Amino acid sequence: MKRQRWTILMAATLLVNPLFTGCDRPQQAAPPPAAIPEVAFVTIQPQRVVLTTELPGRTSAHLMSEIRPQVNGLIQKRLFIEGSDVKAGQVLYQIDPAPFQAAHDSALANLEAAKKSTDRARASLGASIAGVTRQQATVALAKTNRQRLEDLFKEKAVSTSDRDQAVTEAQVADATLQAVEAQVASDRAAIAASEAAIKQAEAALETTQINLGYTKVTAPISGRIGRSNVTEGALVTAYQAVLATIQELDPIYVDVPRSTTELNRLKRSVENGHLNHSGAEQKKVKIILEDGTAYPQEGTLEFSDVTVDPTTGMVILRILAPNPQGILLPHMFVRAVLAEGVDEQAILAPQQAITRDPKGNALVLLVSAEGTAQLRPVVLDRALGDKWLVASGLAKGDRVIVEGSQRVRPGAPVKAVPFEAGREPGTKPGATTRPTTQAN
Repeated sequence: MKRQRWTILMAATLLVNPLFTGCDRPQQAAPPPAAIPEVAFVTIQPQRVVLTTELPGRTSAHLMSEIRPQVNGLIQKRLFIEGSDVKAGQVLYQIDPAPFQAAHDSALANLEAAKKSTDRARASLGASIAGVTRQQATVALAKTNRQRLEDLFKEKAVSTSDRDQAVTEAQVADATLQAVEAQVASDRAAIAASEAAIKQAEAALETTQINLGYTKVTAPISGRIGRSNVTEGALVTAYQAVLATIQELDPIYVDVPRSTTELNRLKRSVENGHLNHSGAEQKKVKIILEDGTAYPQEGTLEFSDVTVDPTTGMVILRILAPNPQGILLPHMFVRAVLAEGVDEQAILAPQQAITRDPKGNALVLLVSAEGTAQLRPVVLDRALGDKWLVASGLAKGDRVIVEGSQRVRPGAPVKAVPFEAGREPGTKPGATTRPTTQAN
């Protein structure tokens, strides 16, 4: 029993002793209040911005012509240098002209024969017409003589045989006249046939002249010709084989695909007045080469295709670009910078002022009128250099924090100073950091 009392007394002593010991310690001083963090801000001011978009594209020749033979034959000569510039009308190939020359000579002889036949028919017609005139006089005389003898026969002044002879002579003269008139009709038919033969011979001659001309294969357009697909001695067939290809490279086309979604968005922005899409500068297009360098010449937007590619939902924008030095070649990959329009009241925010929440939504910290940090969500359109184009969420006069946002919490008071490029945090406004120099 005594042992249990001793154990309880010792436990109570151990519990009470720290309380009295703590009362003897001096009280610690309270920590000083935290300093208000300093932040740098920029004031949002609407400004005029030319909006552009960069799209990939490929070049294509302004004009392209596939050189094909128009007659069958044997290639005798190739009269151009592969990869050189050729002029329209320049002879490129010579096809063996011998069979076409022979056909031409034959057609020319047929034409001469037809002309001579026509001349003979016309001469015969002239003689026949003269014979008709003479025979008409003979018929008139015979009829007059017959009438006179019939009158005399009635008076029994001539014999019956004399009257019958006069009647017969009149009938013979009339039959002869009909025969001569038939000859005139025949000569006229012969002339018509000869004239038709002349036209046919002329058409055949023209055909042979055309085919003979086709033996000289000429360039239909001016441009740069590629490699030859045939050599001398090759047998070619009309309209079948492609002998070579000519492409006009100055100017040159740049075909750029663009989605219909973007085109409709741009159209709505113009209709709503957010963008000004007028003026010749909207048709100017900058071109960037494959290696990232800028092409020295600006292109011009010609038109937008009216057909949508069903597999991609894209339409083709065609740009015409000068190419005097031949830098751009067909099917080369380039990028085109097109002007969408001018936003007269664009809101731009520095990129360092934009943060993201875990869901990826864009946020900015503002300095409120009460001097506290205010978190506000914004909607971004695109990046323009070192700034973001803000579609919504900011307005004129908003003070956006660009430096010191890591040291503040939304709703906490801040010490706001205007942002100055080159000023280190914590220095007074207007002070800039100068680089140190070493003496030589």
